[in-house]
Amino acid sequence: MFKKILIANRGEIACRVAATARRMGIKTVAVYSDADAHAKHVQVCDEAVHIGGSAPKDSYLRWERILQAAKDTGAQAVHPGYGFLSENEDFANACAAAGLVFIGPPASAIQAMGLKAESKQLMEKAGVPLVPGYHGSDQDPALLQREADRIGYPVLIKASAGGGGKGMRAVDKAADFAEALASCKREAINSFGDDAVLIEKYVQRPRHIEIQVFGDTHGNCVYLFERDCSVQRRHQKVLEEAPAPGMTQALREQMGAAAVAAAKAVNYVGAGTVEFIVEQASYDQPESMKFYFMEMNTRLQVEHPVTEAITGLDLVEWQLRVASGEPLPLQQNELRIHGHAIEARICAENPDNQFLPATGTLQVYRKPECSSFELAHNKALQVRVDDGVREGDSISPFYDSMVAKLIVHGDTREKALALLDEALAQTRIVGLTTNVQFLRYVVRSDAFAHAKLDTALIQREEKVLFNQEPIGLALAAAAVVANTLQAEKALEGHDPFSRRDGWKAYGNTTRPFGFVFQGESHQAALTYLHDGALHLKIAAHEGVLSWRVGEGDNGYDNTNTNTNTNTLSITFGTQHIEAQVFHHAEGLDDVAHVFAPQGATRITVVDALAHAGEVQEAGGRLTAPMPGKVVSFAVKSGDKVKAGQALAVMEAMKMEHTIAAPADGEVLELLYAPGDQVAEGEELLKLKV
Repeated sequence: MFKKILIANRGEIACRVAATARRMGIKTVAVYSDADAHAKHVQVCDEAVHIGGSAPKDSYLRWERILQAAKDTGAQAVHPGYGFLSENEDFANACAAAGLVFIGPPASAIQAMGLKAESKQLMEKAGVPLVPGYHGSDQDPALLQREADRIGYPVLIKASAGGGGKGMRAVDKAADFAEALASCKREAINSFGDDAVLIEKYVQRPRHIEIQVFGDTHGNCVYLFERDCSVQRRHQKVLEEAPAPGMTQALREQMGAAAVAAAKAVNYVGAGTVEFIVEQASYDQPESMKFYFMEMNTRLQVEHPVTEAITGLDLVEWQLRVASGEPLPLQQNELRIHGHAIEARICAENPDNQFLPATGTLQVYRKPECSSFELAHNKALQVRVDDGVREGDSISPFYDSMVAKLIVHGDTREKALALLDEALAQTRIVGLTTNVQFLRYVVRSDAFAHAKLDTALIQREEKVLFNQEPIGLALAAAAVVANTLQAEKALEGHDPFSRRDGWKAYGNTTRPFGFVFQGESHQAALTYLHDGALHLKIAAHEGVLSWRVGEGDNGYDNTNTNTNTNTLSITFGTQHIEAQVFHHAEGLDDVAHVFAPQGATRITVVDALAHAGEVQEAGGRLTAPMPGKVVSFAVKSGDKVKAGQALAVMEAMKMEHTIAAPADGEVLELLYAPGDQVAEGEELLKLKV
């Protein structure tokens, strides 16, 4: 077994690999960029080496620097994690040439499966079912258009060297094909350095089911069952679960055998995932499901923890043992499924704004009650959090938007669903926008709860998933007022002059509060009555406000309300809420985040003095919604545009984002050129509306 390994990655996967290595007594070396100098993965490893600038091309993709770091620290092997260099055959070969073990498959297997078109041809020879499509080398746009017409719409354009949902476009009709092809090729060349694509029939009501495979150097190969990854946005996974709901044992064995055949066709070694697209006649007819090979990921997958949860195995340990020359720890007939597991990807993004990535500081980051990472060899895993961040860390624009993975395991799918909803409800993130509340909506949706799964689930359920408000103005305002008064109470001394209860000798004291909620301004009035009661009025809501510190909370420490906030049991009129309130500043505003069992919301507390003299700028300013790079402009100075028309394309966090006109108008000036880096809030172009 290795004595020391280098982890050629960052974030949660680097922390994940380091945890298993530590348990096995293996020393670890981290590598880091400028942006990651104080990152969690640097702290959890035994050594760390700086390898370059913040952008991946200047650090995590500079394999010559990574190999030098391994040589300088005496590492014997390199674990690539996923992403970055994990599926780069040149890197795998370079490791071998440097005398290092690449903890992954042979370079030949990476090469064989790395290009989607060639891999499909290989799978066809191996007898693995394929989706009808075009996988040829001729990339003439006119030919690709003809092939798409032949296959029949809708079709899917996919970057041949792609992965992770990038370089992929669905096309519903022939008239849209050329534009989608150009966009797909552009994203492919930027992400993978190769703009070759393939065309496939877009399967109706498709499920994305993948099989975890493992091979060793002794000729053994097994499958560790399946994962359903159908819930996706922008072709990227949101929730993954194992085993796949509705899977029959016969279909599981057929797909497992096909996956093993695919792995053996390329002499696969280590952890890999064979991904299938599954066609279903209806949601409640599992016997009607047909599967087709989609691609093979020649690495560990982001969603591997759900497989670990249902098998009780540590897949990173298996990787290390296989890479050191040991045989697989178990054979196929020794593998069993135990219970059900679901993983939710917590990302810094705004689901209500087309999942626009967010950057910022994790001013508050509280996890649900969960296990530390020690995979349950002797006890059943219930809640696990894999992350690479801590409270106070920043989510930068240089890497993907995932903050953490929340994994739950229960005896049944129903128990796992309830556990996941509860764990999400206990998650507290303040300082940037996340998808935590959106994930709760998905988990509680009728479609997901009853396993009516396909890759269009989010689009089908958009009425109950987007722009929802779980708490409402009245209770959000009441929670903030109660939290404020409780904090003030903690500052009172024993003398009467420090009292903050609004008492005066005659009449009642009324205290104003200003709020902005869902874009609308509201004035609230809190009246201190002589009998000690509090009367709150906001919009159409009014009544007596009362609260008590939640059970288990002892007093209130106001030294930092974002570190020591209490759960308050609040009653406003006939309404009730158990809530925690955290504050953070956004410009001149104080934004209060209200967390409760039924959901989370945010409400801005307005300080009129802070905005005094502020000038509102009118006109058509179009600004960058996040830090990133300008890819292209679709207009030029002097063009007339319509509301909703695409004006520019930006790239951030490995994704392209289209900037659209907010209203009809005329383009006055373009302020940047394609390729320019822009900061969040920078004006991209001037638009006269």
